[in-house]
Parts: sequence; structure tokens; C-alpha cells
Amino acid sequence: QVQLVESGGGLVQPGGSLRLSCAASGIDFRGFAVAWYRQAPGKQRELVAAITSGGITNYADSMKGRFSISRDNAKNTVYLQMNSLKPEDTAVYYCYARNGITYYWGQGTQVTVSS
Repeated sequence: QVQLVESGGGLVQPGGSLRLSCAASGIDFRGFAVAWYRQAPGKQRELVAAITSGGITNYADSMKGRFSISRDNAKNTVYLQMNSLKPEDTAVYYCYARNGITYYWGQGTQVTVSS
């Protein structure tokens, strides 16, 4: 059974940092492109950052310079380091993995940025 499990979310003050993790089981992450998406209440799910199987990264414009995606294939885990967090970053963050036509979603982790 394939599972993507996100962790690391929580409540943080504006300007703070969090590191999200997406741990995969049941698949070899090395062959997958992995992305983080987020969805705020009443809004559509949007791409945050992505990393290819070869390590090439891509970011949504509003996250550039603040967020960093990385992967540790030995641990079958992808990370999202989030710095300088803003209240508008509040959302449920989801991990998404794709290899060709095969894809998986995680269950999401809540990030709340508030004073």
C-alpha cells in the first residue's frame, strides 16, 4: 500500500519558519517528481514548489526566496523549508508524487501563521 505522510505543520508566528516533511512508503521516491501544493479555505489548491527526480526545483512566484524544496532519496522523503512565513501562507499543505501516469496525494498537514 502506497502512502505519502506529511508532517511538520503547526502554528507559527508571522516571520517564523517551519519544515514540512513528506515521507513515502510503498514506492521508491527516486523515480518520482514530487510537489507541494496548498489549499486555503475557500480557495483553489495551488502549487507551492516541485522537485524532479533529478533534483531540479521550481517554485510559485510568491514562494521564491522564502521556501526551499529538497529531497533525501535514501530516506524516501521530500522536505519543504518555509521561512519568513506570512498569514497568507495559512493553508493545508499537500504532498503530491508523480511518475508518468501514476500519482499519489498525501492527506495534508495544516499550517497556520498567526500572532
